[in-house]
Amino acid sequence: MTPNAASASSGPSRRSFLASTAVATAAVAGGMPLLSACGGSDNGSREGATTGKAADKLLPTYVASTVATPDIPSKNGSSAGYTSKVDLAALATAVPQKLGTGAPVRIMSPLWGTPPKADCAYYAAVDAAAGTKITWQNQDGNTYGQKLGAILASSSIPDMVVVPNWELVGKIANAVTAKFMDLGPYIAGDKVKKYPNLAAIPSDSWRMGIFGGALRGIPMPTAPASSIMPYYRKDIFDKKGYTVPKSADEFLSWAKEATSAKAKVWACGDMSWVSGSIFGAWPGWNIDADGKVKYGIEQPEYLEALEWTRKLFDAGVVHPDDRARSGDAGQRFTAGQILVFVSDVSAWYQQTAEQAKANPGFQMDAMDIFGADGGNPKLYASSPANIWSMIRKGASKETVENALAAADFAAAPYGTKERMLVDYGAEGTHYTVKNGVPVKTDQGNAEVINAWNMLSAPAPYFAHPDFPDVARKQAEYQQRMGAFMKKTSTYGMKIVEPTRYANLASQHEELQNDYVRGHKSLSDVQAAISTWRSSGGDKLRDWYKELIDKNGSGN
Repeated sequence: MTPNAASASSGPSRRSFLASTAVATAAVAGGMPLLSACGGSDNGSREGATTGKAADKLLPTYVASTVATPDIPSKNGSSAGYTSKVDLAALATAVPQKLGTGAPVRIMSPLWGTPPKADCAYYAAVDAAAGTKITWQNQDGNTYGQKLGAILASSSIPDMVVVPNWELVGKIANAVTAKFMDLGPYIAGDKVKKYPNLAAIPSDSWRMGIFGGALRGIPMPTAPASSIMPYYRKDIFDKKGYTVPKSADEFLSWAKEATSAKAKVWACGDMSWVSGSIFGAWPGWNIDADGKVKYGIEQPEYLEALEWTRKLFDAGVVHPDDRARSGDAGQRFTAGQILVFVSDVSAWYQQTAEQAKANPGFQMDAMDIFGADGGNPKLYASSPANIWSMIRKGASKETVENALAAADFAAAPYGTKERMLVDYGAEGTHYTVKNGVPVKTDQGNAEVINAWNMLSAPAPYFAHPDFPDVARKQAEYQQRMGAFMKKTSTYGMKIVEPTRYANLASQHEELQNDYVRGHKSLSDVQAAISTWRSSGGDKLRDWYKELIDKNGSGN
């Protein structure tokens, strides 16, 4: 019942839309990259974090949805999975009465692709069903941070703004508590029961919406189990008789065997997005085995992951375009130019659906993440939410209620008419039904793209009626990997760092990209870590130690 694209409720990430640099987005999707930026993950104008009983008082009451029972229940922090065919004629109604009053609401959101026309049939259909009247101010997702910064610095802020975690840097971070309202008077505690779909969002996800001591963000929930997967071409592996590697050394040996520049086949793309997980490095701040607070780049595992990734580049097993950071690695994967491709969970469906007709023999699967030595991996839980929609301070009561009505409609659960409309649009216009499965029309593909889906989402799930086996594999993969998952000491906290440290680690991403490609030396990386410490990292460590001592550990 989800669209012929990434499952909206599996938590769209920047990578889902951009498929660009690996490390820059790993903090968004929750997989352990080589580095998770300290300045970009948790910011606001008030320092610290609101946790424990203080946070509980701010949260909406949780009321689980009972509309549809998943075929594969959530386990080990995984998304739920739906693999049975849904009777489209018998879909439930999530909200019997329209919550919107038709009052106008202006919403700014990132959008990847060509924006639909303002009066398009999709927007009209969803507005009619939700009782809303939304004017979408969609902005290019590739440059959204620039537009967001400019808007927040101005005196004319849209009624509702989508704020992705990866844009919470510098002045944008500081503007969140100054520009967006406390939603507590509308949805804290039992007040949220007016909005049943918002009430069904897990409490851990709502906690991530607490900025500056108030509930300001309506979350898009994400599953704690990793959404980062090293995919491999199963059809080619089977044909060649390759065995899926189970250690870092095995992977390098296999990669050398599988690479043939003459045949224009390379073993893999850039493995940076998953190498930290292979070596057991943690994201952000954590307490190590000796009880010391450390940042991710200070771990020996961080350097080990960097060195292994460089070995792959040095061995010539990485595609030249991945070295040059150009083109689309997903297209190289489906073309058979690379046999292993790291992306988020949405790629499993996207690539499978894309190749179904063009290449019927195409098969992809995901390698279980292995420990570097061949043992079990050490994985870390993803953030329960990384994208929020926020309502500007000063908005009228009617505007707030209509914005919340829109978010509630967007968060409709699987098995409902509302979810179907948000994901597919109107039958006959945006999709047709073939063998009981909805298939988007050209108009649907042009209009039903990431706008409504950015406002909120239900608890994470996978469901692909046209490829139910993919939903099963996605859920089962997360279950397997979730069994090895731990939480860091700062898990589940929406932390507001002191603004003086906002850009402390910003230089490391480019440095590690240069190092793995052979443009910088290990001593350059070590020097940068020393500079990070002396430039404020050690003081920030003291600040985090005090915060953890005060609030308790997130694990």
